[in-house]
Amino acid sequence: MSAAVPGQSAAQQFGTIELATFQNPGGLKPMGGNLFTVTTASGEPQTGAPGTDSRGTLAQGYLEDSNVSVVEEMVNMILGQRAYEANSKVIKAADEMLQQVNSLVR
Repeated sequence: MSAAVPGQSAAQQFGTIELATFQNPGGLKPMGGNLFTVTTASGEPQTGAPGTDSRGTLAQGYLEDSNVSVVEEMVNMILGQRAYEANSKVIKAADEMLQQVNSLVR
C-alpha cells in the first residue's frame, strides 16, 4: 500500500495488505455486520499475500457485484404472491362450502 506524501515526488510505501485463511472457515463465530471472530473450531488464521496459497486476490477501484438477480427474484416474488392468492381462494371456497353444510344441518 502506497500513498503520495506532500513534499515527495514518489509515492511512499506504508505497508502491505494481507489476507487470512482458516482450516475450518465454518467454525468462525459471526459477530454481526460482516465480522467474524476466531474460535477453537476455526483454527488459527494463516495470513499471507493476496493470490498466494489459495487466497483470493484484491483489485483496486472495483465494486463487488451482487449475487442476486433482481429480475429473477421479482419473478419468484410474483409467483409466490399468486400461489398465496390461489391458496387463499381455495380456503375461502372451502369455508363457504362448510358454512352452507352447517346451515343445511340446522
